[in-house]
Amino acid sequence: MDHMSSIVKILKVLADPTRLRLLLLLGEEELTVAELQEILGMGQSRISACLGQLKREGLATVRRVGKNMFYRAKEEEVARLGEVLETARRELPEGARDRAALALALRKRKDRAAEYFDKLAGRFGRVYVPGRSWEALSHALLRLLPPLTVADLGAGEGTLSQLLARTARRVIAVDNSEKMVEYGAALAAEHGFANLEYRLGDVEDPPIEDRCVDLALFSQVLHHLPHPQRAIASAHRILVPGGRILILDLAAHTQEQVRELYAHHWLGFSEIDLHQMLARAGFSRIESSVVSRETEEPHFQTILVTATKEAD
Repeated sequence: MDHMSSIVKILKVLADPTRLRLLLLLGEEELTVAELQEILGMGQSRISACLGQLKREGLATVRRVGKNMFYRAKEEEVARLGEVLETARRELPEGARDRAALALALRKRKDRAAEYFDKLAGRFGRVYVPGRSWEALSHALLRLLPPLTVADLGAGEGTLSQLLARTARRVIAVDNSEKMVEYGAALAAEHGFANLEYRLGDVEDPPIEDRCVDLALFSQVLHHLPHPQRAIASAHRILVPGGRILILDLAAHTQEQVRELYAHHWLGFSEIDLHQMLARAGFSRIESSVVSRETEEPHFQTILVTATKEAD
């Protein structure tokens, strides 16, 4: 009878979707609260409360490594609930997303180099040195690019397009604003950029031929679009096999006022959101990282994502 009541108690605990998702994740990997926050997109207090209950009911264990607390599901309990958990894994609407987010979190855990480069980037410009600036460095790095055909999608007046045109074979700048296109085209003509062409069109279905672009670029554009998935699919269409997509966009945030102030359709995107959109469009070798964080409130962050259209 005790065994039955124990199972009943456990099933009551797992009736909460968050606790169930946590147990499924902890059955796969030992994880910290911070990693679980990133995977589930939830606040620390909610996750900690759920973990506390899993631990009290004997479903999870915790161990300290330095400053970090690592949680893991108890193997014997996972084995005892095996068929129930496998069915729940298949039926949970968040199941596929959680697995993809877990894979991303584990990859980032291993990527110590990215952490080191963030520290290096933070040092650059912290101390004044005459002549040293991010502006100068960006010009230098742009010169190192091979002669690519680039699509700057949602280019606006095309400042980035003009920088790229210095070394690119060809740049096609697309925007849906007639005034922006006219202004950018006039500026390009004035400065003699014969390899820079402006086109008026919808970024979600750009007026660019199939398989003719080496690099498709979205710089702070996707959060303005009603259907970012369509734009990413169109980028896949116009890229040559082996071509790459590069996305710079805001990390997910809660600042609702940007919708009215800056015409944002989306409040940024999480890394896993962008990974999933790229994978659905057929991209592979997807890599992402947070590359900047504003020092002023509300500390907007920028995510850089790259991916590849596989060769036929």
